[in-house]
Amino acid sequence: MSYFTSVNIGIIILAIVALWLILTFNGLVRRRYRVREAWSDIDVQLKRRYDLIPNLVETVKGYMAHEKDVFEKVTEARARAMGAKSKDEKLGAENMLSNTLKTLFAVSENYPDLKANANFLDLQRELADTENKIQASRRFYNGNVMDYNTKIEVFPTNLIASTLGFQKEEFFGLENEAERKPVQVKF
Repeated sequence: MSYFTSVNIGIIILAIVALWLILTFNGLVRRRYRVREAWSDIDVQLKRRYDLIPNLVETVKGYMAHEKDVFEKVTEARARAMGAKSKDEKLGAENMLSNTLKTLFAVSENYPDLKANANFLDLQRELADTENKIQASRRFYNGNVMDYNTKIEVFPTNLIASTLGFQKEEFFGLENEAERKPVQVKF
């Protein structure tokens, strides 16, 4: 009788360990997909911003004919951001684009007729709304990254995560203090 009892106990222990492994693996996969979904939310908002920028530049060009350098920098930064492949490249390119937009809005302060243009005001509102949505998407993404990274680093889940190749994700943040300031879109 004791032989069958110890075999049953061994089977029960193996079943519990197997169940724990399956649930842990599935939880890690679920969190990894949440991070990917959150990243795609950022991409959607960034695309919206990319689509607004050419309209903004065209509207501003008529008023700021001698500010060619600013337009080139905005266009170059937009192209670089759109072409970024990795998250690190995307982060650097987005920071560069934000800085060039700050420059564009700072220079546009010198053109009162531009500030009164209805199309420009509409684009300004759209861009401000988009910047708010990008910020919300970043917070959502970073929250999911925090949950995922915490899960793969806590014991005993870290044993499974490292064995199965789950790796930490990077937060989507800003690189320096100057970039932490919001893009000014008020006129």
